[in-house]
Amino acid sequence: MPEKMKAAVFVEPGRIVLDEKPVPEIGPNDALLRITTTTICGTDIHILKGEYPVDQGLTIGHEPVGIIEAVGSNVAGYEPGQRVIAGAICPTGWSYASLDGLHAQDGGTCAHGLKPLGGWRFGNTIDGCQAEYVRVPDALANLAPVPEGLSDEQVLMCPDIMSTGFAGAESANLRIGDTVAVFAQGPIGLCATAGAKLRGATNIIAVETVPERKEMALRMGADHVVDFSQVDPVDEIHRITEGRGVDAAIEALGLQETFEAALRALKPGGTLSSLGVYSGDLKVPLDAFHAGLGDHKIVTSLCPGGKERMRRLMNVIEGDRVDLKPLVTHRYSLDEIETAYDLFGHQREGVLKVAITP
Repeated sequence: MPEKMKAAVFVEPGRIVLDEKPVPEIGPNDALLRITTTTICGTDIHILKGEYPVDQGLTIGHEPVGIIEAVGSNVAGYEPGQRVIAGAICPTGWSYASLDGLHAQDGGTCAHGLKPLGGWRFGNTIDGCQAEYVRVPDALANLAPVPEGLSDEQVLMCPDIMSTGFAGAESANLRIGDTVAVFAQGPIGLCATAGAKLRGATNIIAVETVPERKEMALRMGADHVVDFSQVDPVDEIHRITEGRGVDAAIEALGLQETFEAALRALKPGGTLSSLGVYSGDLKVPLDAFHAGLGDHKIVTSLCPGGKERMRRLMNVIEGDRVDLKPLVTHRYSLDEIETAYDLFGHQREGVLKVAITP
C-alpha cells in the first residue's frame, strides 16, 4: 500500500485543490476504504464558497463507493476486497443520539466537541472521500456490502442524495393518494420526487426551470412540472389543486424564496418538509403561517446514514423500483477534480451529478 495519496483539499474559501496527503491510519473500530467512485455534492459547494466552515487542509467529500483495503482489530464480518458503500452520515451506533433513534445526529465527540450535524463526519469533521483512500469510522455500524450485479454508479446516490431526498418524503409522512410539491429539481429534489412516488403520492408537482431537470423530474415520477420563470409557482399549484393546496411541500434548494413558496403552497394542516441547506436566517411570513394557527408542520431532515439505511436503499435499486444512474451526467478522474468543481459549481452543461474515479 502506498504511503501517500491524492486528495481534494479545502485551502480557503474559493479554493479546493488536488494535493498529496498521507494514506489514513485506522484504529481498531475503523476500516480503510480504497475509493473506486465518489462525487461532488451541493454541500461541498457551500464549503468551497465559505458558506459552511471546515478546517483548512481537510479532505472534502462524503459519498464513498469502494473496496475494503484493511479493517481494524475489532471489525468482524468484513474483509479486504469487499465492495462496500458507507453513508455520508456515519453514526457511531452507541451515542445518546443514536440510541434515541437520531442516527443522523450521532457522530460522537470530535475535535470541535459535539458539533451540530454531528453524524456528518466525512469532509466535515474528519477527512472525506474525494481521495484515493478514506478512513471509515465505526465500520461495523457503517459499511454496507454492495449486492453483486450493481455498478458503482447505480449505488453512488445512496450515501447522500438518495437518502436525503427519500427522507424528505418520509418526514412529510406522505400517504397514498397525497398531492405533493417538490421545490427545485436538483439531485436532492429529484430524489425527493422519486421518494414521493414510492411513498404513494399520486399527484406530484415539481417546480423547476432548467430544461434538463424538468425532463428528469418527469422521469423520476412528477405528474406536473411548474416552470417558475414563466408562472407564479404558488398560483399554479393552487390552480392544479383546485384551490386546496398540497398535502406536503418539500423544499430542496435552501433559499428564503423557495421556503416561503413551499409554505404558501400548503393546504391547512399541511407539512413543509425542508431539505435545503440554508446559509442565512429564515423568516416565516405571518400571513403564510396563518399567525401560527394553520395546523402546519415544518420538519427538517439530515441525511439518514448507517449500514441498515444503505442496505435498504440498495434494495430499492436492486428491486428496480427506481433508477438514479441517469443522474450521473458527467465523469472525471480524481486528477480532474478542480475542473469538475468548476463545472458543478457553475452548473454548466446541464450537470446533475459527476462521477469521480481515482
